[in-house]
Amino acid sequence: MITEKLKILKGVLGHGYQSGHEHLFHCPFCKHHKRKMSVNVDKSAFKCWICDKSGRDLGYIVRKFGTRQDRDEWSKYDDRVEITDFDFLFAEPEAPSEQRVDLPESLVSLTNKTPSRSAQIALRYLSKRGITKDDILKWKIGYCSDGEYSGRVVVPSFNENGYSNYFIARSYGDTWPRYKNPPASRDIIFNELYVNWDEDIVIVEGVFDAIKAGNAIPLLGSTLRENSALFQAIVKNGNRVFMALDEDASKKARSIACLLLKYGVEVYEVDTRGIEDVGDMTKDQFQKRKINASLIETDDYLLTKILSA
Repeated sequence: MITEKLKILKGVLGHGYQSGHEHLFHCPFCKHHKRKMSVNVDKSAFKCWICDKSGRDLGYIVRKFGTRQDRDEWSKYDDRVEITDFDFLFAEPEAPSEQRVDLPESLVSLTNKTPSRSAQIALRYLSKRGITKDDILKWKIGYCSDGEYSGRVVVPSFNENGYSNYFIARSYGDTWPRYKNPPASRDIIFNELYVNWDEDIVIVEGVFDAIKAGNAIPLLGSTLRENSALFQAIVKNGNRVFMALDEDASKKARSIACLLLKYGVEVYEVDTRGIEDVGDMTKDQFQKRKINASLIETDDYLLTKILSA
């Protein structure tokens, strides 16, 4: 099987040469002129020593850079996911409709140099949550002092083309319910405009968690499914994923991890024990936990979770 896989990889990556237990190829990501990408077929792992691109699923390289014939051949020796599943996953929808959501008419930016009294109340609320002025500027956070979303800070979401497609409205006083969001689909990649698909992705529960976690995407109270926009983007881009869900969301975390592992995604688990929300941590505290995140080994993880379910 290893010989057959190596033959397919050579067809995709070009001629390489063996160095110990590994093979060296030209990196298709950074296209460096020297063969600096190490490939270990036995462990299904690769790493480029120039651009630092790495992964634990060689099938990702075949799917991204190979032909349809290459993918079909690879599927004969790869028991992770049938190739037809990937065909379905990346199929273009027949009539895609780009969701657009109007932001509240009474929305006022919180970046004004001379904030009003009501704005100062909203700013104090954000400050208590550890949200800085830079965060407010980056996430374009505003507030509403009247109208349907009165008494709430608003965090808008923009799609990859810069159009608003959702927003989170959180009360900063005694207004109930705490969250009042638009009647629109949550099957979006929240603030995709600012997501860097060349870096690791952190999956968190809510928007305030995402603000603390760096290159993070909130689930907005939902989960990941094969037909969801976020899941498809992760698999297509081949990102490493760091799961940082709340401690009481262990069942959801198991379900998401199993699905991502099925598609060969490299998944890490950030230890969130002892905290109620990721948003309660400082950015430095979260990064320390992220650095110490545990790699989820496919077989061990699935067996452990099945036995503990």
